[in-house]
Amino acid sequence: MAFAGRWETETQEGYDAFCKLLGIPNDIIEKGRDYKLITEVTQDGNDFSWTQVYPTNARVTNKFTIGKECDMETIGGKKFKATVQMEGGKLSTSFPNYQHVTEIVGGKLVEVNTLT
Repeated sequence: MAFAGRWETETQEGYDAFCKLLGIPNDIIEKGRDYKLITEVTQDGNDFSWTQVYPTNARVTNKFTIGKECDMETIGGKKFKATVQMEGGKLSTSFPNYQHVTEIVGGKLVEVNTLT
């Protein structure tokens, strides 16, 4: 249950390039630059509900079970199928155009997106 909780962005790197990759318009990128993204996670064993609240109060919720293919959606509304894996306490998912890895480090949720 390590991931369960409400998390707020403290720092971010590569924000503009990442948002542009996702097709987010420049005006929304500008509004969100200093926004503290909220991530709400519930976890019941291998079952997760992962919600992110964005600057426009848009919410995206993805529900998944570790190791099982599921339907997911990006903030840009793109729907795709993915399988979330867990290895060494890290969650890993392949999104369109990037790899998303999440872990808890020092009591903080750390998310790293790597362009593919």
